[in-house]
Amino acid sequence: MTPLADAPGFSTARTLSEALPYIQRYDRQTVVIKYGGHAMVDEQLSRLFAKDVVLLKQLGLNPVVVHGGGPQIGKMLDRLGIVSRFEDGLRVTDAATMEIVEMVLAGAINKSIVRGINAAGGKGVGLSGVDANLLTAIPATRTRRDPDSQLEKVLDLGFVGEPDAVHPAVVDTLLAAEEDFIPVIAPVGLGPEGQHYNINADTAAGAIAGALGASRVLFLTDVQGVLDKSGELLREIRRGEIEGLIADGTVSGGMIPKLENARRAVDDGAGASVILDGRCPHAILTELFTEHGSGTLIR
Repeated sequence: MTPLADAPGFSTARTLSEALPYIQRYDRQTVVIKYGGHAMVDEQLSRLFAKDVVLLKQLGLNPVVVHGGGPQIGKMLDRLGIVSRFEDGLRVTDAATMEIVEMVLAGAINKSIVRGINAAGGKGVGLSGVDANLLTAIPATRTRRDPDSQLEKVLDLGFVGEPDAVHPAVVDTLLAAEEDFIPVIAPVGLGPEGQHYNINADTAAGAIAGALGASRVLFLTDVQGVLDKSGELLREIRRGEIEGLIADGTVSGGMIPKLENARRAVDDGAGASVILDGRCPHAILTELFTEHGSGTLIR
């Protein structure tokens, strides 16, 4: 007789059994996933992402996808001969650029993700923050100190926005439906006078997660997570520790706004935030359904 441990499928069965407590923990819980970076542009990772999101729904969770699209927007602007300028990592967005941004985000990218989820057996529904006033926005403000006068100068970012309020009724309706819909949201917001604003996807995901009272918001990135000064992954960070990590240089560059968005999501009502490596296959499943997870947890 074949020993049980050597039987075909035993490893898969054991993995499912070990995941049971975590599946029970997240039963009927909302998980917001910020999807972007390498995970979005790599075809194989995109297919695995779609399958994992559909699996979450089948296991009783309520996944909500909020996506970016910076590289795709950049390519389209290059094709059209529109030159981009960046301030503090944000694309300065005039009216012509905003038209392309919305076309790419709420059109091509959003529907591509929906098609992937549907191909994996799910029921993706594409939205943008404009739909049902999901995301209302105000102009983003940034300042820079003039090196000569030492005066603070306000930067004009055009149609770059920040969330002013989240009205999640349309998402709540989709999640409550019996048809197992999976919302996929493009981070375009609606201004007070009908203007459309380009919102950073991390910021939008955090705001939406807070408004939904999500159990987790997962920020898929192109790095392992938050690393200490020796390059080791920090498994957990308390929100009160963040300022110290920035002050002593442990956290720098593009990780600062990601960590601040993760903290803001928790402040706004999300149970916890996680920064994890979207380049790793099944990173979402590893984070949610294993003991140690796969990224940096911010409580």
